[in-house]
Amino acid sequence: MTETAHTTRRDMHNDFDIEDVSLAENFEEVLDDLVARCPVSHSTVGKGYHVINRHADVRRAGQDWRTFSSADGWLLNPPDESIPILPEDLDPPYHDTWRRVLNPFFAPKSVEGIEDLARKYARQLVDGFAEKGECEFVADFAAQLPGLILFNSIVPVPVEDLPQLFQDIDTYSFGPLEDRIPAFARVYEYLNTYLKSRAEQPAKGDVIDVINAGVDRDGEPCPWEDKVHILLDVIFGGLATTTHAMSGAVYHFATHPEIRKDLIAHPELIPNAVEETVRLYPPVVAPARTVRKDVEIGGVQLKAGDRIALNYAAASRDPEACANPTEFDIRRTDIVQAAFGVGVHRCLGAHLARLELRVTIEEFLARIPDFELKPGTKPTYESAQLRTMKNLHLVWPTSA
Repeated sequence: MTETAHTTRRDMHNDFDIEDVSLAENFEEVLDDLVARCPVSHSTVGKGYHVINRHADVRRAGQDWRTFSSADGWLLNPPDESIPILPEDLDPPYHDTWRRVLNPFFAPKSVEGIEDLARKYARQLVDGFAEKGECEFVADFAAQLPGLILFNSIVPVPVEDLPQLFQDIDTYSFGPLEDRIPAFARVYEYLNTYLKSRAEQPAKGDVIDVINAGVDRDGEPCPWEDKVHILLDVIFGGLATTTHAMSGAVYHFATHPEIRKDLIAHPELIPNAVEETVRLYPPVVAPARTVRKDVEIGGVQLKAGDRIALNYAAASRDPEACANPTEFDIRRTDIVQAAFGVGVHRCLGAHLARLELRVTIEEFLARIPDFELKPGTKPTYESAQLRTMKNLHLVWPTSA
């Protein structure tokens, strides 16, 4: 590979590191360079891995679970104490058995029934700062709405437990490396206790009852630990991802007032804005897979046992899949994005995420149609296999 042209401190073609701060700081620039000039990049970090960057190759690998297995986990260099997130860290047929019982709770019809609740919470959050003329959008809105929706409609965790649970999930997903495993352990123990307490209560017909009922694995009831790991995935998937997409949408409208005004004038384009948001502000950057048999992809020979990352974020910016991929185009007719994954591991909560994004855009623009970045500020990010915006300071005129 030739020397990279962007401004990172690393050669991201041959010495890729998904944890490197220069990737977080130059995210789009690095992705575009990889798509244009490096179909498969290489990393020597930890045990080493390859990164699949182009849309066609990411789609091919994501759809071929037999060759590119999820069973060794989504983390590229997992710590020894790492616990699987299920069904993400499973292959069929066991993966599919769990998805069949979980899917109904996240299907379009079920998600439609949540819309009024989602809209109520969105309005309450906007009401909390609309008259102030400013907010820190991540803390004041985006970090709160997904949890309010999830824990009041799908996973009914006691409300008094939520602050600590939110904090520990955020620490595990984006905190310092040394703090992630202790935070995960606290979340695990909490959910383990919660599932056991629910198992002793009368059935409520919700997703917790379904998880407690379990499924068969190889003709036997699945182990208890798998049930806890399933709930972990529901929680982390519902909280650790949508916040970034919400923040990305509002940041883009703050910095592109022409798009914001166009959406206000043409609200029927908001579903397109949702798709463009997840395409250009993807929360899931690159989950890991393990190669099960020798295979060539992107012109690179991989061997059985190699670890790879499917670069969803780069694939969504591939000009071979999407014309003018760096542009946020709400009139695009060829929206092709990999943000929700491909193949059997396509995101369980994709319909819920779309609802949350649509409600966020509609309610925020309805109440605060004219806003911009607070002068002297710009967002900061945490970026690795997941990406999140840490802060977004906005200001707008008020009637006061």
